[in-house]
Amino acid sequence: MCTSIVVNKNKTIVGWNLDIIDMEYRIRPTEEGVYIEINDAVEGWMPLFGANARGDFVGMPTCWPTDRRSDPKGDEPNVIMLDIDLLLQKKTLEEIREIAEAKPICSIPGLTFMSALSDKSGNVLHIVPGQGHTYYEKPAYKVMTNFSPFKMNREEHPWMGWDRYLKAGKMLENADDDFDVEDCFDVLREVSQTVCPTEVSMVFDVAERTVYWCEKRQWDNRERFQMI
Repeated sequence: MCTSIVVNKNKTIVGWNLDIIDMEYRIRPTEEGVYIEINDAVEGWMPLFGANARGDFVGMPTCWPTDRRSDPKGDEPNVIMLDIDLLLQKKTLEEIREIAEAKPICSIPGLTFMSALSDKSGNVLHIVPGQGHTYYEKPAYKVMTNFSPFKMNREEHPWMGWDRYLKAGKMLENADDDFDVEDCFDVLREVSQTVCPTEVSMVFDVAERTVYWCEKRQWDNRERFQMI
């Protein structure tokens, strides 16, 4: 159960909390990107979250309640593969936006993964398979947790993250123009979880192409990696 934030103040700062249970993950920094990879029983290690050297950021919250309209029905593009294509720089954010505008996007059977995507300019694309997408041109800030932005709080679920959404939004609404990496970690700390534990907290300074992260809410034990 995750939280994704994008902030455009004096600079573009992106943050992400990865909240998971019983999933094996690893963080792999390379010159092309810093990837959070999940070990899939069929596909092996899949780069599903993170940042790349081009300035893109990919988050993939799970939508609760799930929506069976997101199940595959034919040859629709899969949201997971679109996210991977952006993260690995096989597609641009604009190309994925064009796909989302042209045809329905699906997830996997029985589970609605969403996309929280941004590019080097701070533009944001949110996709909810089976429901739609919204593009924001360099918004002051955007937050996505685990509920559908098309339904907001009309459907309640213990993991939907409405409280996290409101808390992050209030902090970002009041943020100063010099909002930076440390401020982003402050927000991630406030919306971190222990029930569905926050395993990775990641902040991306887009202009510097630098990613900072910590694991298991060890806020003072951070890693730093600058991409070329």
